[in-house]
Amino acid sequence: MRRFRVRRPRPPRTRTEWRRLVRAVVAVCVLALLPAAWLRVTTDDRLRTAADVPRTDVAVVFGAGLWDGEPSPYLARRLDAAAELYRAGRIEVVLVTGDNSREEYDEPDAMRAYLTRHGVPGTRIVSDYAGFDTWDSCVRAKKIFGVDRAVLISQGFHIRRAVALCEAAGVTPYGVGVDDRHDVTWYYGGVREIFAAGKAALDAAFRPDPHFLGPREPGVGRALAGVHDGSGTSD
Repeated sequence: MRRFRVRRPRPPRTRTEWRRLVRAVVAVCVLALLPAAWLRVTTDDRLRTAADVPRTDVAVVFGAGLWDGEPSPYLARRLDAAAELYRAGRIEVVLVTGDNSREEYDEPDAMRAYLTRHGVPGTRIVSDYAGFDTWDSCVRAKKIFGVDRAVLISQGFHIRRAVALCEAAGVTPYGVGVDDRHDVTWYYGGVREIFAAGKAALDAAFRPDPHFLGPREPGVGRALAGVHDGSGTSD
């Protein structure tokens, strides 16, 4: 039986070879960081605080996981910010967008329940059950729910990507980055965003269809109509 030997790469031996290796590593690092730099440059003028964000009809809250069926601490902080903006009169309707790809996992309904417990009437909450990632959520906000302008709420490490993608999807966004404890999860999220920025750049450039698009839904328009005619003030 003939055996094949796997040839291992030979390490650089000369100064010229080392120089070429260093240049290649630097080039790879620069290419990897370009999307993150693009996010920073293109979103600076869209970031706001909860205190100075312009009054906007709709806020979009992105899912961030459930713990035993309840919003994770990071997601709870996003929802707290949305409830605060609602109480301050800066938003009228909250679009909660998250993953409901499995019967036993339902981010939007958990987000809705949390908001209603914190003073946001159910008639002011609209659920998107197919927000499987940030790009899907942004495209569906525009094409399915008819959102043209929105306050986006997420953690600071994610908000720039959300703003850039929603703008690419046709939504005029204002991003509110939620303050949070800088723990291991926070730093993990920051590192993850470096890699996610590459996918975001591709999504913004090629604008693929979401995993699930479906027919238009009137939930946001109906909720806003209830605000204007005075019928959307109670749960």
